[in-house]
Amino acid sequence: MASLNVGNLGEYLREQRNAAQLSLRQLADAAGVSNPYLSQIERGLRKPSADVLQQVAKALRISAETLYVRAGILDEREREELETRAVILADPSINERQKNVLLQIYDSFRRENGFVPETDEAGATDDVRETPVVDEALKADARKDDNPHS
Repeated sequence: MASLNVGNLGEYLREQRNAAQLSLRQLADAAGVSNPYLSQIERGLRKPSADVLQQVAKALRISAETLYVRAGILDEREREELETRAVILADPSINERQKNVLLQIYDSFRRENGFVPETDEAGATDDVRETPVVDEALKADARKDDNPHS
C-alpha cells in the first residue's frame, strides 16, 4: 500500500502519542478507533475523516484544528481563527454571555480588517451575529480612543 500525502499527520500523531505516554492500543481505545486503523494512520497509509481526527485529538487533549491542518482538511488561517474561538469558549473565568460578546467583537474586528465570514444561501454567517451589546462595547472603546484622558 502506498503512503498518502497527509501532511506528516501520522508522524505528528506518533509524536503526540509518545509525548502523552500512550501506547497505540491505549490511544485507539481512548479515541474509539481500532488499533490497526490507528496504526495505518500513523504510518501514512490511511487518511482519516474529520470525525476520527476529532476523536483522536480529544483523546490526546490537543487541538483538532491542528490535526485538520496537518491532514489537509483545513488551511492554516482557518485553524488560527478556530483556535482563537476555542480558547475563548474554553475560558472558565468568563460566563457564556461574556464569551458571546467577546466572539462578536472578534468577528467585528476581523470584518473591519477584511476577513469576511462565509455566508450561506440565506445570507447568514457561521459566525456569531452582532448585537446591540457589541455595538455599545465598540462605541465605548472608540470613545476611549478619542479621549485618552477619560
